[in-house]
Amino acid sequence: MGQVAALIMAAGRGVRAGGDLPKQYRPLGGAPMVRHTVLKFLTHPAVDRVRLVIRPDDRAHYDAALGDLGLEPPVAGGAERQDSVRRGLEALEEAPPALVMVHDAARPLVDAETIQRVVEALEGHTGAIAAVPATDTLKRAGIDGTIAGTVDRTGIWRAQTPQGFHFGPLLEAHRRFSDRPFTDDAAVVEAAGLPVRLVAGSEENLKVTSEADFARATRLLQTAPDTRVGSGFDVHKFTGGDAVTLCGVRIPHDRALAGHSDADVGLHALTDAVLGAIGEADIGAHFPPSDPQWKDARSSVFLSHARDLVAARGGRIINADVTLICERPAIAPHRAAMRAAIAALLDIEPDRVGVKATTTERLGFTGRGEGIAAQAIVSVAM
Repeated sequence: MGQVAALIMAAGRGVRAGGDLPKQYRPLGGAPMVRHTVLKFLTHPAVDRVRLVIRPDDRAHYDAALGDLGLEPPVAGGAERQDSVRRGLEALEEAPPALVMVHDAARPLVDAETIQRVVEALEGHTGAIAAVPATDTLKRAGIDGTIAGTVDRTGIWRAQTPQGFHFGPLLEAHRRFSDRPFTDDAAVVEAAGLPVRLVAGSEENLKVTSEADFARATRLLQTAPDTRVGSGFDVHKFTGGDAVTLCGVRIPHDRALAGHSDADVGLHALTDAVLGAIGEADIGAHFPPSDPQWKDARSSVFLSHARDLVAARGGRIINADVTLICERPAIAPHRAAMRAAIAALLDIEPDRVGVKATTTERLGFTGRGEGIAAQAIVSVAM
């Protein structure tokens, strides 16, 4: 398909939503709304570039919300949305993509399937937009507020974003009709006489406009996440020493665990589980044991790094469960402290953390007391 760019429109004021911040920068489900939107495109395999169009006065808000994502510099928007889109397209023209998707920052719940459908529809069409068919009966209002007539809803669709186009025809249409007002980019392309394909959007892909929309979007984020599960497993052998560190808790013992770091087998398994849930490489790729800077490092650093990667992608950790496999030391007296330590590191409540211990009935290396193993499972909502 060639290069696909996503142009996120974030230059509006959003005054109807209320609040002290422009709506696109207001918190939604623990992160600025615009961050949720951007991450949907930034993490989509069909999208190569993401760039935003913003109000210049909002640069500090932009940096706080997105400054860590390494995006291309934002584009200064114009007086109207149509001006802002044209400016964004002209900025992309410096290295023009084959395809471009224009999406409202105020639609943070767009799903990956909708994005994919728009991109795929562009294989045979100049333009394609996400939309949903009108299902309610439509009424036309008279001047006095009474019903003036019923509108036939046959063939009527409600347009959403993203709206995707071949880059050149869209930019040409915007320049050609810059003096005429249009409500969306599909209308601009339609005015140029080019066909635009309708593809299935989603009722959950709402445009957050009012305070009620914020409440609904918050509920949707909490109740219908994309839930992912990751697993981790680790082993460390015993060596000379007087204590072991397990799940962030130091436990006096007649031996220690061998490792380049503090050899916390529980946190290592947890770190791999978190990384696995978001498709990242394992702990060794992020913190190579050959690197001297990680010698004797606390394993809390590793788990915190994995947690931050989840947050950077707009996700949150739902729960974690660890099983320690050993004959000794006894785990039960330290279980509460371990749960508290893990909960603090993952920014979740202790009742979302499980820590269990089991033996192998004196079978195998753990049964012979040669080391400790741990396995972990973590669930992440994206």
